[in-house]
Amino acid sequence: MLEVTDLAYSYGTRNAVRQANFSVHQGECLGLLGPNGAGKTTTISCIVGLLSEWEGNLSLNGAEFRPAKRQADRGKLGFVPQELAVYLNLTAEENLNLFAKLHGLGRQERQRAVSEKLELAGLADRRRDLVGTFSGGMKRRLNLVAGLMHSPELVLLDEPTVGVDPQSRNHLFEMLLKLKSEGVALLYTTHYMEEAQRLCDRIAIMNEGTVVATGTPSELAEDAGESNADLEQVFLKLTGRSLKDI
Repeated sequence: MLEVTDLAYSYGTRNAVRQANFSVHQGECLGLLGPNGAGKTTTISCIVGLLSEWEGNLSLNGAEFRPAKRQADRGKLGFVPQELAVYLNLTAEENLNLFAKLHGLGRQERQRAVSEKLELAGLADRRRDLVGTFSGGMKRRLNLVAGLMHSPELVLLDEPTVGVDPQSRNHLFEMLLKLKSEGVALLYTTHYMEEAQRLCDRIAIMNEGTVVATGTPSELAEDAGESNADLEQVFLKLTGRSLKDI
Protein backbone atom coordinates (compact mmCIF):
# COMPACT_ATOMS: atom_id res chain seq x y z
CA MET A 1 0.00 0.00 0.00
CA LEU A 2 2.68 2.51 1.04
CA GLU A 3 6.16 2.45 -0.54
CA VAL A 4 8.93 4.66 0.85
CA THR A 5 12.04 4.78 -1.34
CA ASP A 6 15.30 6.60 -0.53
CA LEU A 7 13.52 9.13 1.68
CA ALA A 8 15.85 11.84 3.02
CA TYR A 9 15.31 15.09 4.91
CA SER A 10 17.68 17.67 6.42
CA TYR A 11 17.19 20.43 8.95
CA GLY A 12 19.77 22.87 7.60
CA THR A 13 23.09 21.02 7.75
CA ARG A 14 21.77 18.20 9.95
CA ASN A 15 20.65 15.09 8.07
CA ALA A 16 17.71 13.86 10.14
CA VAL A 17 16.78 11.14 7.62
CA ARG A 18 19.53 9.89 5.33
CA GLN A 19 17.98 6.90 3.60
CA ALA A 20 14.66 5.35 4.57
CA ASN A 21 13.35 2.41 2.54
CA PHE A 22 10.35 0.35 3.62
CA SER A 23 6.81 -0.64 2.67
CA VAL A 24 3.53 -1.13 4.52
CA HIS A 25 0.98 -3.64 3.21
CA GLN A 26 -2.79 -3.75 3.52
CA GLY A 27 -3.92 -5.12 6.89
CA GLU A 28 -0.37 -5.01 8.24
CA CYS A 29 1.20 -3.17 11.15
CA LEU A 30 4.78 -2.13 10.44
CA GLY A 31 6.68 -1.04 13.52
CA LEU A 32 9.19 1.77 12.98
CA LEU A 33 11.68 1.45 15.82
CA GLY A 34 14.84 3.36 16.65
CA PRO A 35 16.65 5.22 19.43
CA ASN A 36 16.03 8.90 20.13
CA GLY A 37 17.15 11.00 17.18
CA ALA A 38 17.06 8.10 14.72
CA GLY A 39 14.68 9.97 12.40
CA LYS A 40 11.39 8.22 13.11
CA THR A 41 9.25 11.31 13.74
CA THR A 42 10.84 13.15 10.81
CA THR A 43 10.02 10.19 8.57
CA ILE A 44 6.41 10.21 9.76
CA SER A 45 6.22 14.00 9.29
CA CYS A 46 7.36 13.67 5.66
CA ILE A 47 4.78 10.98 4.93
CA VAL A 48 1.83 12.87 6.43
CA GLY A 49 2.76 16.15 4.75
CA LEU A 50 4.00 18.17 7.72
CA LEU A 51 7.38 18.46 5.95
CA SER A 52 7.60 19.08 2.23
CA GLU A 53 11.16 19.55 0.97
CA TRP A 54 12.21 15.93 1.27
CA GLU A 55 14.10 13.84 -1.27
CA GLY A 56 13.20 10.39 -2.50
CA ASN A 57 9.86 8.89 -3.51
CA LEU A 58 6.57 8.04 -1.82
CA SER A 59 3.81 6.02 -3.46
CA LEU A 60 0.40 4.91 -2.23
CA ASN A 61 -1.35 2.03 -3.98
CA GLY A 62 1.13 2.36 -6.84
CA ALA A 63 0.56 6.08 -7.46
CA GLU A 64 2.87 8.98 -6.61
CA PHE A 65 2.03 10.30 -3.15
CA ARG A 66 2.62 13.98 -2.31
CA PRO A 67 0.64 14.81 0.84
CA ALA A 68 2.43 18.14 1.42
CA LYS A 69 1.44 19.30 -2.07
CA ARG A 70 -1.96 17.70 -2.64
CA GLN A 71 -4.88 17.89 -0.22
CA ALA A 72 -6.47 14.82 -1.82
CA ASP A 73 -3.40 12.79 -0.87
CA ARG A 74 -3.53 14.01 2.74
CA GLY A 75 -7.13 12.87 2.95
CA LYS A 76 -6.12 9.29 2.19
CA LEU A 77 -4.35 8.74 5.48
CA GLY A 78 -4.96 9.11 9.18
CA PHE A 79 -2.43 10.52 11.63
CA VAL A 80 -2.21 10.02 15.39
CA PRO A 81 0.56 12.33 16.68
CA GLN A 82 2.62 11.87 19.80
CA GLU A 83 1.34 15.14 21.21
CA LEU A 84 -2.38 15.22 22.02
CA ALA A 85 -4.29 16.83 19.16
CA VAL A 86 -7.67 17.11 20.91
CA TYR A 87 -9.20 20.21 22.45
CA LEU A 88 -9.56 20.10 26.23
CA ASN A 89 -12.31 22.75 26.34
CA LEU A 90 -14.58 20.74 24.02
CA THR A 91 -16.51 17.56 24.77
CA ALA A 92 -15.45 14.24 23.25
CA GLU A 93 -18.39 14.43 20.87
CA GLU A 94 -17.57 18.00 19.83
CA ASN A 95 -13.94 17.07 19.18
CA LEU A 96 -14.82 14.19 16.88
CA ASN A 97 -17.53 16.19 15.12
CA LEU A 98 -14.96 18.91 14.41
CA PHE A 99 -12.45 16.47 12.91
CA ALA A 100 -15.21 14.84 10.85
CA LYS A 101 -16.20 18.27 9.48
CA LEU A 102 -12.59 19.02 8.58
CA HIS A 103 -12.57 15.84 6.50
CA GLY A 104 -15.74 16.92 4.69
CA LEU A 105 -18.20 14.39 6.10
CA GLY A 106 -21.89 15.28 5.74
CA ARG A 107 -24.18 15.62 8.73
CA GLN A 108 -25.59 12.09 8.81
CA GLU A 109 -22.21 10.58 8.01
CA ARG A 110 -20.65 12.65 10.81
CA GLN A 111 -23.21 11.51 13.34
CA ARG A 112 -22.67 7.88 12.44
CA ALA A 113 -18.87 8.22 12.47
CA VAL A 114 -18.84 10.03 15.84
CA SER A 115 -20.98 7.36 17.48
CA GLU A 116 -18.92 4.52 15.99
CA LYS A 117 -15.60 6.01 17.04
CA LEU A 118 -16.79 6.82 20.58
CA GLU A 119 -17.84 3.18 20.93
CA LEU A 120 -14.50 2.02 19.55
CA ALA A 121 -12.65 4.20 22.09
CA GLY A 122 -14.84 3.06 24.99
CA LEU A 123 -16.01 6.65 25.55
CA ALA A 124 -19.67 6.52 24.51
CA ASP A 125 -20.84 7.18 28.08
CA ARG A 126 -18.54 10.22 28.33
CA ARG A 127 -19.41 11.77 24.98
CA ARG A 128 -20.75 15.00 26.49
CA ASP A 129 -18.00 15.48 29.08
CA LEU A 130 -15.22 18.01 28.59
CA VAL A 131 -11.99 16.34 27.48
CA GLY A 132 -10.14 18.38 30.12
CA THR A 133 -11.79 16.17 32.75
CA PHE A 134 -10.53 12.94 31.14
CA SER A 135 -7.72 10.74 32.41
CA GLY A 136 -4.55 10.43 30.35
CA GLY A 137 -5.65 7.11 28.92
CA MET A 138 -9.04 8.46 27.88
CA LYS A 139 -7.39 11.39 26.11
CA ARG A 140 -5.08 8.99 24.28
CA ARG A 141 -8.00 6.86 23.12
CA LEU A 142 -9.85 9.93 21.89
CA ASN A 143 -6.66 11.16 20.22
CA LEU A 144 -6.48 7.89 18.31
CA VAL A 145 -10.04 7.85 16.99
CA ALA A 146 -9.80 11.55 16.04
CA GLY A 147 -7.42 10.38 13.31
CA LEU A 148 -9.90 7.79 12.07
CA MET A 149 -13.01 9.89 11.42
CA HIS A 150 -12.73 9.63 7.61
CA SER A 151 -12.03 5.85 7.66
CA PRO A 152 -8.53 6.03 6.13
CA GLU A 153 -6.87 2.97 4.61
CA LEU A 154 -3.49 3.92 6.08
CA VAL A 155 -2.93 5.22 9.63
CA LEU A 156 0.36 6.55 11.00
CA LEU A 157 0.80 6.47 14.77
CA ASP A 158 3.69 8.22 16.52
CA GLU A 159 4.08 6.69 19.99
CA PRO A 160 0.31 6.64 20.71
CA THR A 161 0.56 4.98 24.16
CA VAL A 162 2.93 7.41 25.90
CA GLY A 163 1.97 7.82 29.56
CA VAL A 164 -1.10 5.57 29.63
CA ASP A 165 -2.07 2.93 32.18
CA PRO A 166 -2.01 -0.80 31.30
CA GLN A 167 -5.81 -0.97 30.87
CA SER A 168 -5.88 1.91 28.37
CA ARG A 169 -2.83 0.52 26.56
CA ASN A 170 -4.58 -2.83 26.21
CA HIS A 171 -7.72 -1.11 24.89
CA LEU A 172 -5.62 0.82 22.37
CA PHE A 173 -4.08 -2.46 21.20
CA GLU A 174 -7.53 -3.98 20.77
CA MET A 175 -8.60 -0.96 18.71
CA LEU A 176 -5.57 -1.30 16.45
CA LEU A 177 -5.97 -5.05 16.04
CA LYS A 178 -9.59 -4.42 14.98
CA LEU A 179 -8.42 -1.92 12.37
CA LYS A 180 -5.90 -4.45 11.05
CA SER A 181 -8.61 -7.10 10.77
CA GLU A 182 -10.59 -4.66 8.61
CA GLY A 183 -7.67 -4.28 6.20
CA VAL A 184 -6.30 -0.96 7.47
CA ALA A 185 -2.52 -0.54 7.15
CA LEU A 186 -0.68 0.81 10.21
CA LEU A 187 2.73 2.46 10.53
CA TYR A 188 3.55 2.49 14.24
CA THR A 189 6.46 4.06 16.13
CA THR A 190 7.19 3.10 19.72
CA HIS A 191 10.01 2.75 22.24
CA TYR A 192 8.28 -0.20 23.91
CA MET A 193 9.63 -3.47 22.56
CA GLU A 194 6.79 -5.48 24.05
CA GLU A 195 4.31 -3.34 22.13
CA ALA A 196 6.11 -3.98 18.86
CA GLN A 197 6.34 -7.71 19.63
CA ARG A 198 2.61 -7.92 20.30
CA LEU A 199 1.20 -5.63 17.63
CA CYS A 200 3.57 -5.47 14.67
CA ASP A 201 3.72 -7.99 11.83
CA ARG A 202 7.08 -6.65 10.67
CA ILE A 203 9.67 -4.26 12.09
CA ALA A 204 11.80 -1.59 10.40
CA ILE A 205 14.70 -0.47 12.59
CA MET A 206 16.15 3.02 12.06
CA ASN A 207 19.52 4.21 13.27
CA GLU A 208 21.14 7.57 12.53
CA GLY A 209 18.61 8.41 9.83
CA THR A 210 18.77 5.10 7.96
CA VAL A 211 16.56 2.01 7.99
CA VAL A 212 19.17 -0.60 8.81
CA ALA A 213 16.97 -3.73 8.90
CA THR A 214 13.41 -4.82 8.08
CA GLY A 215 11.62 -8.08 8.78
CA THR A 216 9.62 -10.07 11.29
CA PRO A 217 11.11 -10.24 14.80
CA SER A 218 12.36 -13.78 14.10
CA GLU A 219 13.86 -12.74 10.75
CA LEU A 220 15.65 -9.79 12.37
CA ALA A 221 17.06 -12.07 15.07
CA GLU A 222 18.27 -14.53 12.44
CA ASP A 223 19.86 -11.79 10.32
CA ALA A 224 21.60 -10.38 13.39
CA GLY A 225 23.05 -13.80 14.15
CA GLU A 226 21.01 -14.03 17.36
CA SER A 227 18.33 -16.58 16.46
CA ASN A 228 17.20 -17.03 20.07
CA ALA A 229 17.35 -13.34 21.03
CA ASP A 230 14.31 -11.26 21.87
CA LEU A 231 13.49 -8.06 20.00
CA GLU A 232 15.20 -5.79 22.53
CA GLN A 233 18.47 -7.70 22.25
CA VAL A 234 18.31 -7.54 18.46
CA PHE A 235 17.49 -3.81 18.62
CA LEU A 236 20.53 -3.11 20.82
CA LYS A 237 22.81 -5.14 18.56
CA LEU A 238 21.67 -3.22 15.46
CA THR A 239 21.67 0.28 17.00
CA GLY A 240 24.36 -0.02 19.67
CA ARG A 241 24.25 0.29 23.46
CA SER A 242 25.61 3.82 23.84
CA LEU A 243 23.21 6.63 24.81
CA LYS A 244 21.73 8.48 21.84
CA ASP A 245 20.25 11.55 23.55
CA ILE A 246 23.39 13.31 24.80
